[in-house]
Amino acid sequence: MPVPGTHPLADDTLDRVAAGDQDAFAALYDAVSPAVHGTALAVLRDPDHAAEVTQEVMVEIWRTASRYDRRLGSPRTWATTMAHRRAVDRVRSVQAQRTRDQAALDRDRPVDYDHVAEQVEGRLEAERLRHCMDGLTDTQRESVTLAYYGGLSYREVAEDLDAALPTIKSRIRDGLIRLRDCLGVTR
Repeated sequence: MPVPGTHPLADDTLDRVAAGDQDAFAALYDAVSPAVHGTALAVLRDPDHAAEVTQEVMVEIWRTASRYDRRLGSPRTWATTMAHRRAVDRVRSVQAQRTRDQAALDRDRPVDYDHVAEQVEGRLEAERLRHCMDGLTDTQRESVTLAYYGGLSYREVAEDLDAALPTIKSRIRDGLIRLRDCLGVTR
């Protein structure tokens, strides 16, 4: 039984299309092109691209009708399968083109010199901080490092260094004052 809204096809329609029968192709076109277009539109979501895919599929059917094997499905199934594959290929092609275009734009973009300057400044500041950290006593440096780079609380630093909590607080406070003075930070 034919699908509602389509034209019924004779069993030999694709055989006649393969033999070059234009009337048979016209009947096939009328019968399957709405399903081909609907399949393409469902994948592509763009009427213009779907129309192009429909045209490509129908031309492919005209050229390859001799390859149709009725044991594998109806002419409509064969055509919509082609449409689905062609539409998926179109999606991949469009995405690949977008990726290439974006890569070209990224490659042609001028170097962000401010970003480079920020990196250089960050490295210089880190170098200054290392120099100032070297100016702390060993106990101050160890306490500050555990608290600020290790993320430990004062109590955890005290436990880790086996020292009294007030002693650790004093070491960290004195170390931070020395760092502030060394780095030239004003209050």
